[in-house]
Amino acid sequence: MEILTRQNLKNEILPGRGIQKAIGKDGYSHSSRMTMGFARYCAEYGTMEPHHHAEEILYIINAKDGWVRFGESKNDLKEKVFLQPGMILHIPEQEWHVFGFEQDGFVDAIFFYGQVENIRPESTPKNR
Repeated sequence: MEILTRQNLKNEILPGRGIQKAIGKDGYSHSSRMTMGFARYCAEYGTMEPHHHAEEILYIINAKDGWVRFGESKNDLKEKVFLQPGMILHIPEQEWHVFGFEQDGFVDAIFFYGQVENIRPESTPKNR
C-alpha cells in the first residue's frame, strides 16, 4: 500500500489548469489500470479550451463562481452549470466540455479515469 498526501504531489501546469497526478501512468504512484489526481482551474492557469477525451469522473472539492459547459461539439456547449462542493460529474467518453470561472473564481476537483492511455485531449481521436 502507498499512502500519499496532496502537498507532496508535483503541480503540472497545463492550458487552463494545474494538475497533480497522484495515481496513473505518470503519477506519483504508478498504475497501469487507473488514473487519479487533483485539478485546479483559476486565473493563474489561464483559460481552458473546450476538449474531449476518455470517460472521466470529477468530484468537486471546492468552487467559487466556477462552472462547466458540455455538449456534442466544441461549438455546441450547453449553458453554464455552476459547480458546488460535493457535486460529482460523470463525463461520457468523447463528450465536449470546458471548465471555467468568473472573475476571482476557481474550481478544485479530484479526477478519475478508468484507464491510463488516451486520457489527454491531444492523444484521442478528434473525429469520433
